[in-house]
Amino acid sequence: MTPEATARVTIDALLMAAGWHVCSVADANIHAAVGVAIREFPLNPGFGFADYLLYINGKACGVIEAKKECATLTGVELQSSRYAQGLPTTLPAWSRPLPFVWESTGVGTHFTNRLDPEPRARSVFAFFRPELLVQWLALLPPASNGSGVSEAPGTFLARMRNMPKLVTEWGSGGAHYQLWPAQIGAIANLEKSIAANKPKALIQMATGSGKTFTSIGFIYRLIKFGGARRVLFLVDRGNLARQTKKEFDAYASPYNNYKFGEEYIVQHLQNSQIDASARVVICTIQRMFSMLKGRELADEADEESTERVEALFKDPEPIGYNPAIPIETFDIVVTDEAHRSIYNLWRQVLEYFDAYLIGLTATPNKQTFGFFNQNLVMEYGHAQAVADGVNVNYDVYRIQTEVGTSGAKVDKGYWLETQDKATRRKTAWQLDDDFEYQSEELDRAVQTPDQIRTVVRTLRDRWQPDMFPQRQELPKTLIFAKDDNHAEKIVETLREEFGRGNEFAQKITYRSAQGGGTSPEQLIKDFRSSYYPRVAVTVDMIATGTDIKPVEIVVFMRSVKSRSFFEQMKGRGVRVCNPTDLAAVNPGEGVKKDHFVIVDAVGVCERDKTDSRPMDAKKSVPLDKLLQAVSLGNVEDEVLNSIAARLARLDKDASDADRAKVVELSGGKTLRDLARGIVDALSIDATQDMPPAEAEQRLRDATRPFSSPVLREQLLKMKQKADLVIDTVTQDTLLHAGFSEGSDRATALVQSFEDFIQQHKDEITALQILYSRPTRAPLKFEDVKALADALHAPPLNIDEGALWQAYATLRKGAVKGATQRRLLTDLVSLVRYAMQQTNELVPYPERVQANFKAWLAQHGNAFNPEQQHWLEMIRDHIAANLGIEIDDFEYAPFNSQGGLGKVHQLFGAELPKVIEELNRELAA
Repeated sequence: MTPEATARVTIDALLMAAGWHVCSVADANIHAAVGVAIREFPLNPGFGFADYLLYINGKACGVIEAKKECATLTGVELQSSRYAQGLPTTLPAWSRPLPFVWESTGVGTHFTNRLDPEPRARSVFAFFRPELLVQWLALLPPASNGSGVSEAPGTFLARMRNMPKLVTEWGSGGAHYQLWPAQIGAIANLEKSIAANKPKALIQMATGSGKTFTSIGFIYRLIKFGGARRVLFLVDRGNLARQTKKEFDAYASPYNNYKFGEEYIVQHLQNSQIDASARVVICTIQRMFSMLKGRELADEADEESTERVEALFKDPEPIGYNPAIPIETFDIVVTDEAHRSIYNLWRQVLEYFDAYLIGLTATPNKQTFGFFNQNLVMEYGHAQAVADGVNVNYDVYRIQTEVGTSGAKVDKGYWLETQDKATRRKTAWQLDDDFEYQSEELDRAVQTPDQIRTVVRTLRDRWQPDMFPQRQELPKTLIFAKDDNHAEKIVETLREEFGRGNEFAQKITYRSAQGGGTSPEQLIKDFRSSYYPRVAVTVDMIATGTDIKPVEIVVFMRSVKSRSFFEQMKGRGVRVCNPTDLAAVNPGEGVKKDHFVIVDAVGVCERDKTDSRPMDAKKSVPLDKLLQAVSLGNVEDEVLNSIAARLARLDKDASDADRAKVVELSGGKTLRDLARGIVDALSIDATQDMPPAEAEQRLRDATRPFSSPVLREQLLKMKQKADLVIDTVTQDTLLHAGFSEGSDRATALVQSFEDFIQQHKDEITALQILYSRPTRAPLKFEDVKALADALHAPPLNIDEGALWQAYATLRKGAVKGATQRRLLTDLVSLVRYAMQQTNELVPYPERVQANFKAWLAQHGNAFNPEQQHWLEMIRDHIAANLGIEIDDFEYAPFNSQGGLGKVHQLFGAELPKVIEELNRELAA
């Protein structure tokens, strides 16, 4: 079969899957179905043959130009367009030229909707169902009604070019809403982007700055005024989907008295059935992936974080066309936490639908920008959000302990404990040899209760005097632990060291509800809106996305390597909290949230982090992520080999009861059967003469048992039975507790300042002078004041005092006067230091004083004591004002000591010369 014939076979199959009746000219019946595709259709003389002519309800509507699989499609549009003009005049057509044009190889397909303004070809995953074209054809202008004016509505793209003005403030009283400038810009720029027919757009807004509210605002307008039929809102965890659904339901329309959920149906998809009447569908990306693959997804899988799972799919199983979910199901796809959803596995979901794709993120990286075609329609970072009062800033409080920094060594002969991670049963263990461990092993393989206790005790003793001296009760505190066992121990220690009851500290993880416990969702609700718990300990369940505004302390007792993930975790504290809500969980305190504190107990703020993703599975990938990947369809050799090896190890250490449980949950297979089934399926090679499809099916059969979440949970419990060593001997020592000297905040502040002066050195007068004449610069006070105003203004919001402290934090040995009150003229010293004109950052008055001493030395004993006193007053004036003029002697402090007349009396005709010299030499 020729490549062209192969492409036509694939195209036929895609058309039939999408509901088209495909036939030859000889067998044509244009009324056989709503949509009929006729192969090799003869056109007018000189136009040749259309590879496919498409009919809708008995009238021609479009053509498909078929090309061989390896052909490029860009540039073929002119040929296809010519075919669209060649339909014989004797045949019925919806319009001439035909409105719909495709080019396809069967692997790639381009489509042009000629009903759109400025029609442009776009890539589509497959062909549309005929029913969609029926809807589009209804947009054609009706037959002439004598007025010559079309009354038909435009396409979505046409309507986007005629959107009504954005309402930015509406409602009253307790239901008053007002968009922030960043939200207004995001919506306006997005609508411009879509109107320009850009297929992808990225919105970067800082955590807590209202991304979801902004999204609901533009989704509402896209539906109401743009005519979007249905919108898909993707999240990565079930609790975020529930939170998003609540925000949609609560959104009040700026244009009428309805709530969003009253005007349009919003579906939180928790099964495999999309509500046909829903205008918004909220869904986890893993559920939509499973639906497109035609698989069921366990409810538990909706709650599991997808972080890093996609990295296990080196060659992800491709998604094919699913007739139950056509590519036109959604006009708009919004993906939250876009920086996590663009990688190979989940990327397929985003690229399946013929929809405008909108990404939301607080922490984009280069890969994110690249995926969204560098189309950043809103950039609103944390610094801008703080300047606008949308976020609060933070301080870093570092806790360092001996064991947390260096690990420990226990001499042989001492008794330690071992703990079964699954049952938590403890056993005494006497050391036959010395036992040594590093800090990296803490709370993974080794737990040192006194290390946890030392951190918790330090938090107990220091939170009030160092962090929140005006508070009587510990502010809402979120602690990140390494795993579930670590979280358990932290909660136990918190209650003991603070001398409080069970309600004071609670663990919030995916396992919180096991054994009849309170659901994680209820615990999150209590933490957000009730007095108790004061402290929540989690692993990663509420590390991203979850909105808990009253949090004022975020404690890291685990390290993080990913920059994006760290920023998301840090973002749990940045959200502003209105005084009423804060007072509800802090009754009687009378406080406001103007900052939060990161308590860093592991040095996470000091370590370099990366945006890169692992290229393939490593041995370090935990078993739960491997099993999750297989449950989502991964059958790659490296992943399956790793699982088979781990199953074999589990079998060696498993109890009879555990083995029996596996047989029960796997449908009669032992651990050894499961491992051998994977190995046998992987062993199939070309010598066995087996078709690739059958070999792949063998792999799917071998991994089918792992689709059961109950079996996966059992295997993880067995994996946990490796004992945790508990070092009850080592006593930890606090090395340091105080605000960080190398914080990200200081680095970011210095970087912003240095970037600003570099970018504006040719625009701002003070910078122009300092760059062109670094010494003896004839600066004026008003020039420096203008520079200060520019730095104080959003988005920089840089204060000279904070900037001086940042330099002192980062370059302590080169900075003087960090504790002094700053003068505006100190900005001159800051600029000169940033420009590397000086090696030390010295307060401007000290520099003036040094220059004054040098000038006096040049003049010997030329001045009497009274003249000396006046020269010192002139010196101080120059230090505060950059210079002095004759008129200044009429003002304080000179006027109280005789003013202009007195200084003339003291210096006589030499006064102008003295003033000129002092202005020149002291300001140097």
